[in-house]
Amino acid sequence: MNLDEIRDNPGARKKRMRVGRGIGSGKGKTAGRGVKGQKARTGVAIKGFEGGQMPLHRRLPKRGFNNIFRLDFAEVTLGRIQAAIDAGKLDAAAPVTAEALIASGVLRRAKDGVRLLGTGALTAKVTVEVAYATKSATAAVEKAGGAITLLAAKGAASAEAAAD
Repeated sequence: MNLDEIRDNPGARKKRMRVGRGIGSGKGKTAGRGVKGQKARTGVAIKGFEGGQMPLHRRLPKRGFNNIFRLDFAEVTLGRIQAAIDAGKLDAAAPVTAEALIASGVLRRAKDGVRLLGTGALTAKVTVEVAYATKSATAAVEKAGGAITLLAAKGAASAEAAAD
């Protein structure tokens, strides 16, 4: 075999169909689109259009709302914290804060605060400083001999001041 004998496998490359080039091609006139008018044009998106009838998404009632003031917490489990301590990424003697979790690679960003979840087992005695902790997480940390300090979340201080 020589370099000039290299070929693609038969049928590996298919020629593009040239549309709109006369009736002899089989794809002339409407170029395979079948109709004239709006649907034959490019850039037509008729999502949900039902021929003038009120579309389904407008016939159904609206429900619920999105609370723009809702706080978005970064969630971390006890199992993730224990795994980071076992791997030597977190120091069990130092308090576990949002900054420490980000530096160790457990979290990417703190968002409005850190929420501690009780999933997984914690054996190390740690002091955790978070915005929120579940009852099971609090119980597990205290059972391991540690302590939890609850901090105010980023937007919570202003919300509490408005409530007073």
